[in-house]
Amino acid sequence: MIENDFKRGQVDTTLFRRTLEKDILVVQIYVDDIIFGSTNASLCKEISKLMHDEFKMSMMGELKFFLGIQINQCKDVVYVHQTKYAEELLKKFKLEACKVMNTPMHPTCTLSKEDT
Repeated sequence: MIENDFKRGQVDTTLFRRTLEKDILVVQIYVDDIIFGSTNASLCKEISKLMHDEFKMSMMGELKFFLGIQINQCKDVVYVHQTKYAEELLKKFKLEACKVMNTPMHPTCTLSKEDT
């Protein structure tokens, strides 16, 4: 990745980014899983070709699930949740019939950098 002008993340060293003018390409590598995204579709095609030339791999399409986290992508928003993981925990501990509790944060609340 470094040989292809990517910068390694300082906090997460498995995260790589490359900036080209106004566009950014981000690549996250975890063992044998790689996810990537960009503000420019042609950059995604470029990284896909680069990876295929270097490694035997298959494209799984749009990101839906990664490391136990579910991702739902809509036109203007991305939802990240762990519904499947929570359901598996309830099943594991035989708590499927437990009393449902509300989420402590309102579901329409939007977090931003200014909230930190």
